[in-house]
Amino acid sequence: MKIAKTLGQFIIEKQADFPYAKGELSRLLRDIGIAAKIVNREVNKAGLADILGEAGTINIQGEGQKKLDVYANEQFISALKHGGECCIVASEESDEYIPIDSEISKDAKYIVAMDPLDGSSNIDVNVAVGTIFSIYHRKSTGGKATIDDVLQRGTEQVAAGYVIYGSSTMLVYTTGKGVNGFTLDPSIGEFCLSHPDMKIPKDGVIYSINEGYYAHFPDGVKKYIKYCQVEDAKTNRPYTSRYIGSMVADVHRNLIKGGVFIYPVTASAPNGKLRLVYECNPMAFIVEQAGGKATNGYDRILDLEVKELHQRSAIFIGSENMVNKAEEMMACFSPQLTKKNFEGLVELQ
Repeated sequence: MKIAKTLGQFIIEKQADFPYAKGELSRLLRDIGIAAKIVNREVNKAGLADILGEAGTINIQGEGQKKLDVYANEQFISALKHGGECCIVASEESDEYIPIDSEISKDAKYIVAMDPLDGSSNIDVNVAVGTIFSIYHRKSTGGKATIDDVLQRGTEQVAAGYVIYGSSTMLVYTTGKGVNGFTLDPSIGEFCLSHPDMKIPKDGVIYSINEGYYAHFPDGVKKYIKYCQVEDAKTNRPYTSRYIGSMVADVHRNLIKGGVFIYPVTASAPNGKLRLVYECNPMAFIVEQAGGKATNGYDRILDLEVKELHQRSAIFIGSENMVNKAEEMMACFSPQLTKKNFEGLVELQ
């Protein structure tokens, strides 16, 4: 029987791809893998332990935090602090970025941005959730790292990945040289290479969007949804609607099977809902590396200027041809939206 390659072995083999690094990035990725195993353990026993339900706190987004949100945040921050390869952690669950000021991290070269538990509202009903992470190289020299080290465009990412905690637990990541997926083998406690060189199909038959907000979507999105529902044998329509409510789960499925995930602007969220730093940029990097496409409906996600830590964005991400078609609809029926364009939508609410 062929012995599976572990995440640690794979990372070491690929270290030669980064001649400027001396193993720091490899160790950082392994630290993230260790934290993911700890969080996975708690997710899997959530129904047995006192870790379900609300934590009684509100995050910077104004959202109620689940107990597991807080736990996952603490575990990843702890792993990164003790690893010594990271000088700043920026988390969706924290108001400000977290500088790591310790003896072992004084020469750290990397910034980590993360959504420690994406889709946490699904925890109570045993639906897949995930972790999203993004790694940047520190730009500043001398002294402490600053907010400017965090506010880098998505094109500056050194690595990005996600962990999906589902029927099996997978870690998928890229360092800009393709995408590889690793499945956790609970019998040995290791992530093992299961999906080498992942490629998203150019086309798909799945569209993922929360249609409950249909009335508040831009006309371009409404037209695209109607396009997906029209019968046409040549293009395999109507497409199938699948929406889990966890970006990691929806994008992971589409990455394997082909499809598009859309979270557009609405009248109540004219800048979009998802976070550019913690969700859109890392997922866009992964999907592009797998041969897909990610835009905000008009412009490439990875080219967007990052002005704020918790900046929001719309996202259209997935199979290239499906994203292209959605963009066509946006260009035709919703020319570049501004606050003024939304006045009509607001009146409809």
